[in-house]
Amino acid sequence: MKKQNSKEMCRTYNMIGSLATLKLHLEKNNIYEFKSLKNVIDFQNSFNANKQILISYHKDLIFEERRNLEMDIPLLEQEIEEEKKKVEQSLRKEISSLNNKLVLLSTNLKQNILIELLIRMKQWHYKIKIKNKENNFAFKVDKSLRKQAHQLQIKNNRYHFITSEFSDAVKQSSKKSLNELEWKKSKIDELDSFIYGALGEQKVVKTLESLSDNHFLINDFSISFSKPLFNKIENEYIKSIQVDHLLVAPSGVFLIETKNWSNKSLESLSLRSPVKQIKRTSFVLFKLLNNEMSNFYLDLSTHHWGDRKIPIKNLIVLINNKPKEEFQYVKVLKLDELLGYINYFKPIFSNAETQNIAEFLVSINEQKVI
Repeated sequence: MKKQNSKEMCRTYNMIGSLATLKLHLEKNNIYEFKSLKNVIDFQNSFNANKQILISYHKDLIFEERRNLEMDIPLLEQEIEEEKKKVEQSLRKEISSLNNKLVLLSTNLKQNILIELLIRMKQWHYKIKIKNKENNFAFKVDKSLRKQAHQLQIKNNRYHFITSEFSDAVKQSSKKSLNELEWKKSKIDELDSFIYGALGEQKVVKTLESLSDNHFLINDFSISFSKPLFNKIENEYIKSIQVDHLLVAPSGVFLIETKNWSNKSLESLSLRSPVKQIKRTSFVLFKLLNNEMSNFYLDLSTHHWGDRKIPIKNLIVLINNKPKEEFQYVKVLKLDELLGYINYFKPIFSNAETQNIAEFLVSINEQKVI
């Protein structure tokens, strides 16, 4: 996708490669909240402070819970006491009703034998019911209040835990949130090299975007080949190429690989791998740009260009430090040397030709496999 720039700025295409890798990795882990590299770095830098903020937040939650329990428990106790009185009153009313029925039956005993027998059976039945209700009085009361009593027990236990083990209560409350925060940090830390690389690539992009609008910057230029290309000079088959930045300028094409290495890294790491990578890319682009691949043809104005070849400059840009070693066909520069080096070369293309070259390379990059 083309980045919209002002008229005086270099025209830019594609997200930088390290940033694209970082974004993809985060999305694979369902992390979508970061909208920029700065967001990610800010998260890393403020991680410990965010942990403390999170713990403080859960402390406040526990304090608030304790205050709520201090109000809720007396209210629930009062509610239980009132409900208990209602249940007891209802049960006593039932027992009283049965006793009244028993008394009423006693006044009708002097009847014939059959009726008296029936009355005595009813009396026995009422006495059993009365006895059962009296014996089960407390159980009935407790049963009717069981749910509320259980809630009261939970609240009392919770209140006792909060007041006596406040730190543990905060740990329990914040555990899930802290685990999520630490898990997110671990996933981001896995990509430290890409984050550091993206910082370097962003600095290069910002530097190059200050060039005029007859310059075209293609970030993360990468293509694969359905049939590997053979480079007889290096005696190797090339299946794919990738370079951090490809700058199309009126003076030619610049392949730029960015390395954001510290002094310590420069001592322990080798530039031979990126040198080989950029030389491989340069070989393929030379064939593409100079019509040496039958499936691709770049049409430039022959009266201006003739039989000359499109020049390709191979660069490795180191953000802060530069080694003493030099390499054939690959220039190693510090970031502050980059613009001076590019502007040193005189224009050999018209603006229209420069744009044609850029659009040709953009179209190839969009195909991904050729």
